[in-house]
Amino acid sequence: MTAILYPVAANAELALSQPKARAAREREAAVAMGEAVVFTTDAVGPAFATREAALEAYRGRVEDDRSGFTPAIEDRWCKLVEHVVVEPGRSAPLGPIQPTYQDGRRWPAPPETPPRTVWRLSVSYWRVASAERPLEAPQARQARRARASVDAATLRAIARQPLRPVEPQQPLDIGLFETRLPENPSIVVPDE
Repeated sequence: MTAILYPVAANAELALSQPKARAAREREAAVAMGEAVVFTTDAVGPAFATREAALEAYRGRVEDDRSGFTPAIEDRWCKLVEHVVVEPGRSAPLGPIQPTYQDGRRWPAPPETPPRTVWRLSVSYWRVASAERPLEAPQARQARRARASVDAATLRAIARQPLRPVEPQQPLDIGLFETRLPENPSIVVPDE
């Protein structure tokens, strides 16, 4: 079986240029480094205005549909990602939009110009757990429950981090079409 061999490094720039090792699984990465590792995906490098410019800059690292280039399976740990740029003084539509019900249309017309976007290289790698992170933001639900005012940098970090479960998912103990009896919850019966 062929698997992606992710680089092991302290940050994304080092993963791209000088990885300490490459490993498919967390256990292999931890053994190679001699300490705990965490799987992370970070954006690195400059922002490019067009996808073509980014493909030219990272030729040989990412899949290029123009030339048909595809990296080997073990080297598919980089990809190009499009980011929306919010100009200063202009807010992004974060909330729900109210229907207008005007001129036979239910929703308002979309903006004439789409938001400006940039392309950046996204690197997935095993980060050394003891390595310094730029900004470790709390989860959104924790920040909301704390009702603390959050600065812009922390809010951006919250929006960019992957969702994490509150607790590990428990295995299912009953099937999809089974139910527990109300009078004796230890008995599972088929549900029709």
